[in-house]
Amino acid sequence: MAGSIPPHKSELALTQSPQQVRATSSGPKKKGTVRAWLVLNTTGQTQVLEAGKSEIMSRTGLPGRDLRSLDPVLSYPSSILGRERAIVINLEHIKAIVTHNEVLLLNSRDPSVTPFIEELQKRLHFHYHSCHTQEADDEVSNKNNIHELEDLKSRIGSSQRFSKRFSKFMDQDESIKMEDEVESKDGSEVLPFEFVALEACLEATCSRLDSEARTLEKEAHPALDKLTSGISTLNLERVRQIKSRLVAITGRVQKVRDELEHLLNDDGDMAEMYLTEKFQQSLENSSTSSINERDETDDEEFQSAIDDRVAAEISSEVSESANDTQSVTVKNFDVKELEMLLEPYFVQIDGTLNTVSTLREYVDDTEDYLNIMLDDKQNHLLQMGVLLSTATVVVNFFIVVAGILGMNIRFNLFNDVPPGNTRFLWTCGGGTFSCIVLYIFAIAWYKQKRLLER
Repeated sequence: MAGSIPPHKSELALTQSPQQVRATSSGPKKKGTVRAWLVLNTTGQTQVLEAGKSEIMSRTGLPGRDLRSLDPVLSYPSSILGRERAIVINLEHIKAIVTHNEVLLLNSRDPSVTPFIEELQKRLHFHYHSCHTQEADDEVSNKNNIHELEDLKSRIGSSQRFSKRFSKFMDQDESIKMEDEVESKDGSEVLPFEFVALEACLEATCSRLDSEARTLEKEAHPALDKLTSGISTLNLERVRQIKSRLVAITGRVQKVRDELEHLLNDDGDMAEMYLTEKFQQSLENSSTSSINERDETDDEEFQSAIDDRVAAEISSEVSESANDTQSVTVKNFDVKELEMLLEPYFVQIDGTLNTVSTLREYVDDTEDYLNIMLDDKQNHLLQMGVLLSTATVVVNFFIVVAGILGMNIRFNLFNDVPPGNTRFLWTCGGGTFSCIVLYIFAIAWYKQKRLLER
């Protein structure tokens, strides 16, 4: 009805279901856990980004399971994962996401990560200036190439449509040159941005593990040597702690080594880490498609106006451009650059693993030596027990004789006692001598049977 009065709020609350009331009172849903990410750009400058899981996923294109491996609450082993738009690095204390133009660090407030951040900033700053210098040199070379192409055009005497057609190949030549490896002033190759960040992570991780292994080795040798010289509860406790630390660091080093070995053996995973090349290739594909659409309308007029000589030169230029483009495509699957980057750190972490393995063998040898010492002492105690048991048996024989003579029985031995009790003395001396002879005979028989050491 037009003149009806709207119901009161309390009446609406009475007509709503309990689920609707709880949904209305609860308000908007809570967002995910917001964490502080330290973002480093291509120049090495930093900024703190407060972002949740969904925002990081949309920013980097990573799935949720990859972000879970970086969660500091969960203990995931070391791993390096190459994805379409980012590289996920979880190496010891470093938990980072690397894209083609930025690095996102999760645990930047950790004191152990501070030296790594400073070193990463220096590397990125140097990389930026190296690339900037090379870009200036590339601009000069590109201008020279443009002048050469202009001279060629004037020599041939082609029309304006010819210049439009040739601009396609000139643009392709410039894009191919931009994809070539950048070189610094001294001629050394400058790695892409993602490889610079990856190298910094690997160097920090390998150096830390090697430092811990060396420190443990310096502490272990004196403790083990002291234990072999004197077994005590304190020395045993120190060695037990050292062995626990050794087992832990061996597992960590082994995991990093296995991860690097897996990457070196899988060219597909290494190819996924070429983020800059994939980004430039996507830009090249988009620009090439737009150029092709623009030039399709001029192809027929261009083919009718150009003479045989110009057609021959254009065909040669097209073949060269096609060969260059094919080489760029092959380069995307050429992982020698990343392989050369990973091999030194694989050798370094393998050397660290050899160090801890050698230390573990030394600990095992010390344990074997201690067991041999304990077995030897136990053998001596057993031999001493045999000797004492034999002496006890022999003495018991003399005690039996003394007990018989001490009974309240009349013996002729005591009826006629000469002066000095010589018969008593002969009896005691004969019994003692018999016990000694019997003991010697028993020991000789033990040694003959090899029950005792000779």
